[in-house]
Amino acid sequence: MRWPRRLMSLLFVLALLAGPPMVLLSLVGPPVRGWPTAEQLRVWVEQPLTEQTLTIALTITAWLVWLVLAYTVTIRVLTRLRATVAWLRHLPLPTPLQATATGMAGAAVLGISANAVTASTPQPPHPVPAGSLDADGDTIVPGRDGLALRDDGIVVSGGWLPRDVAEQVSAAAALVWLRRRRAYRPRPPAQPGRKDEDLAPLPATAAAVQAALAEHPSPAAADPAPAEQPPGGMLTGGVTLPAAGIGLTGPGALAAGRGLLVTTLLARQHHPTLPLVITRTALTMLLGAAAETLGRRLPGLEVVESAAEAARKLQRSTAGRAGRARDDTERHSNEPTNPTHPTTTLIVESAVTAADVQGMTVPNAADAGSMVVLGRWPDGQTWQVDPEGHTHDTQRQEQPGPRMCVLNAVAATDLLIVIAHVDPPPPESPSHGPSPGHAAPPRQTPRQTARQQLLPRPTAANRRLELRVLGEPVLLIDGEPLNIRRGAAVQVLVLLATHPDGADTRQLTDAIWPSLPRRSLSGRLYTTLSELRGNIRTACGLNLIDHADDRYRLNPSQIDVDLWRLYAAAQHAATAVTDITSARQAVIDTYTGDLAAGRTWPWLDPIRERIRRHIIDAYVALAAAEPSPHDALDLLQGAIRIDPYNAELHALAMKVLAALGEHDAAAELHEGYTRRLIEAGLDPVDDDRAGDAGLNDAAVTRS
Repeated sequence: MRWPRRLMSLLFVLALLAGPPMVLLSLVGPPVRGWPTAEQLRVWVEQPLTEQTLTIALTITAWLVWLVLAYTVTIRVLTRLRATVAWLRHLPLPTPLQATATGMAGAAVLGISANAVTASTPQPPHPVPAGSLDADGDTIVPGRDGLALRDDGIVVSGGWLPRDVAEQVSAAAALVWLRRRRAYRPRPPAQPGRKDEDLAPLPATAAAVQAALAEHPSPAAADPAPAEQPPGGMLTGGVTLPAAGIGLTGPGALAAGRGLLVTTLLARQHHPTLPLVITRTALTMLLGAAAETLGRRLPGLEVVESAAEAARKLQRSTAGRAGRARDDTERHSNEPTNPTHPTTTLIVESAVTAADVQGMTVPNAADAGSMVVLGRWPDGQTWQVDPEGHTHDTQRQEQPGPRMCVLNAVAATDLLIVIAHVDPPPPESPSHGPSPGHAAPPRQTPRQTARQQLLPRPTAANRRLELRVLGEPVLLIDGEPLNIRRGAAVQVLVLLATHPDGADTRQLTDAIWPSLPRRSLSGRLYTTLSELRGNIRTACGLNLIDHADDRYRLNPSQIDVDLWRLYAAAQHAATAVTDITSARQAVIDTYTGDLAAGRTWPWLDPIRERIRRHIIDAYVALAAAEPSPHDALDLLQGAIRIDPYNAELHALAMKVLAALGEHDAAAELHEGYTRRLIEAGLDPVDDDRAGDAGLNDAAVTRS
């Protein structure tokens, strides 16, 4: 029982707060008895260290210590009260129907118990369903590590996204890595610690969205039928914009405008011919300093100087789209129309500026674009938006509107960077170690590594520990896998394996829980590490994870890691001057699969790609030195199996096939590569290197 301990703690705190003042008041009286006179000041200057002055100094010090204690207790109590109030505010209360049903069920249970003749064996309680209602009526899905994801969206630091928008963000982030893989050109093998600027991790908000969706993937269910919407409206992020235009006011207006900007541009990726028109002033209001850079890079975004110019673009776009729609209708008169087809959207900064476009007509009102005003809209509806994204029509307050995606400037900029395919600058590595996206190899030579592998390990019971992270992650003790219950503990092992020099608390929490507030993660990391270290110590009696100066590190004298062997082989291949072929082949032989294969942790992507590049570099170097074209082709095909999206590998393979006279095989390889890119969501590339293989007629335009 915890209440006796809490009662004793409360009595102890009250004694600390009330005891010292009572003692001081009874012994020396009140702390202040008036200001000192001039005579007292003169005497104190002449003899500062007297018994009276020392007593006064000690009394003042005691009162100050008590004040600090009282302040600390007060702040602690207020913090707990605030947390309790927040919890009570989100405490789900039963509806009248639920209360009635509960009362009837209770009465039935009591009646059955009172009239039962024989006592039955008590049954265990039924498990609580996966979802429970919060204060807003949304279902909260509890995760294994405490991550909460709403069934209609996710909460990130800086906003809220509908679930479909979050999935589009995750897909856009995956495409960024596929584009980087496609564009990489293999080069001579280099040391594992090299810096590739295009391998910078994606922005934090995109990583948080990916982590939330990886923790709670979408259920395998049929997509619901699209909701009906009025003519000219646009369905994006679950919100239908009125055809007559909409104004956004309230404390969440700008956040909703940023969310609308992100969701609309994500929808434009499927309809690149339908632009989003926004005034430069409105874009600056939404994004601040990042508006100038992103405004030039975002696909499907047209930035104009005034609302009148935006309306003219909207008018021309609508006219052209109406003509294309008539042509499509004539060609496909029997095909059903799509009521949720997106339209051109116009965003302006205020109703005053929007007055410039009032009175302008579009050729076809049923196909018009949607106007969004960051302020009141006199010619249409105006939605009051709160910071959580909930909307209310200012003219019909009793009817709540849809919930909009809301983002602050930082979160919106992060997601727009992903949409714009802009590689963010690499983060500055702290002085105490590398970041999760820039793993460093062990600081030892290949000769030292080989010598350490031959020496017996100084373990307490001479146990053999092996950590495999290439492929399915597993920790082996004398060849037997250790069952690790927590998914976060597996992440810790893999992350520490990619950082032989160790990682601090901030690196671990930012990588494993990117979507949760950092203030609540130190205890969670401590619990995860304590349980992991305890399980390992119980199984083999070893302390595998060292902790010093707030850095966690795998003890290299007690464990063998396959990734470290790969790092050592890659470093040896980059520095070898003799038997280079064997050194490069050793890199290929050491690679047994993707880092943590099957896992979708966002921090894995840059490290996976860096490791993958070491392997294909070794393949290409061996193929270039191979005198036999058939053997070179086999090596290039092995590299393609490692990275089937790399354009350079396919160009080299097609060139070898053309040299061998296998033009049909080269064309088939090119067609298969094109289909693979299209299936992945990438546009095929018009690559000059493919033209060297005689396939200019098969190449397609660059995306």
